Amino acid sequence: MGWSRHHQVGLIHYEPSAAYRGYTLVATNGGFHANLIDMEGRICHRWNCPEGVHYCYLLPNGNLFVGTNASKEVDVGSIGGSNAGLQELDWEGNVVWEWRNPLVHHDFKRLPNGNTVAITFERMPADLSAKVQGGFTTPRDDEQMISDLVQEIEPDGTVVWEWRAWQHLDLEQDTICPLEGRREWTHQNSLTVLPDNQFLVSFRQISTIGIVDGETGAFKWKWGPGEISHQHHPTWLDNGRVLLFDNGAHRRGVNHSRILEVEPETNEIAWEYHGDPIISFYSYNISGAERLPNGNTLICEGAPGRVFEVTHQGRIVWEYINPNFVPRVAGVIRNTEAGVVTQAPAEAELVNMTFRAHRYGPDHPALEGKDLDPAHYGNLNRIYAAG
Repeated sequence: MGWSRHHQVGLIHYEPSAAYRGYTLVATNGGFHANLIDMEGRICHRWNCPEGVHYCYLLPNGNLFVGTNASKEVDVGSIGGSNAGLQELDWEGNVVWEWRNPLVHHDFKRLPNGNTVAITFERMPADLSAKVQGGFTTPRDDEQMISDLVQEIEPDGTVVWEWRAWQHLDLEQDTICPLEGRREWTHQNSLTVLPDNQFLVSFRQISTIGIVDGETGAFKWKWGPGEISHQHHPTWLDNGRVLLFDNGAHRRGVNHSRILEVEPETNEIAWEYHGDPIISFYSYNISGAERLPNGNTLICEGAPGRVFEVTHQGRIVWEYINPNFVPRVAGVIRNTEAGVVTQAPAEAELVNMTFRAHRYGPDHPALEGKDLDPAHYGNLNRIYAAG
């Protein structure tokens, strides 16, 4: 979609007979609240998050699991995807659990045993950093590059398991895109827990996704270079394939995004969605996609804050533009009351970026017994409906 201050926001298209009915969780990347909206685009519940929201999703108990805004305590807070820590908020927005770690970033999962796995930044050994290939140098580059560390923590914050990406990558094969800097080797932007002690990862810097054996730490499958470009959010499907958002930044030819369904056994692309025209669908960064129970796919085109649902044939049956814009000044996103920008400095860049969005069916356990009456947010819904 093109950029314009005059575009309609909120719900712009809905085909009830073809869409998967449910509630969609949307939060502006760097904003200070998360909205659960119905199929008509009306807010049915809102969490206020004083420490900000980079990314969030619902736990089965109805609590909101949040990666907060970036920390100013450490230099890596300037890297995209950074958080100051993780918080679990109850339905009323009270903090019931938190883990403070200014190195945590992008993605995190709550395990059935109550532990949490999360991605954190970690400095690599200097001698290994010098051997990493690709990328370009900048004055900010340190002798020790940054890579990714996945940690499993108990509720009290005790680390019980770790996996270091740099110990299992190949210096010859896993090279950084020549148009990316050398501050980081990997920039892991996704973490999905799979059965049999495996997990699915995504590395933006080297355009690679893979399945890792949690016991040995070794890759069981790696794929991507030459096929995808700076992708996000690979997820495992019931049919044994992997769904992902292929951002397409730095792609040869016309930059455009795609949604791909890949068969790990053969590395073949079994299904693809792209814009029509092809340049009409593109997000340089963030973004995600998830397969819905009716076979449709919910897509978050993150940079322009667009969330839409497509059928297997590629027809758009639900489309929503995040109406919550927040001003970002000199790289800092500032809070606004009720999510409505009333006065912003002249130099402010207004953004509605959305890291990911999720759809929850009416029978999802997180919504059991919850009050989802949009009338509670009547005034706010009227403001958003007015654009």
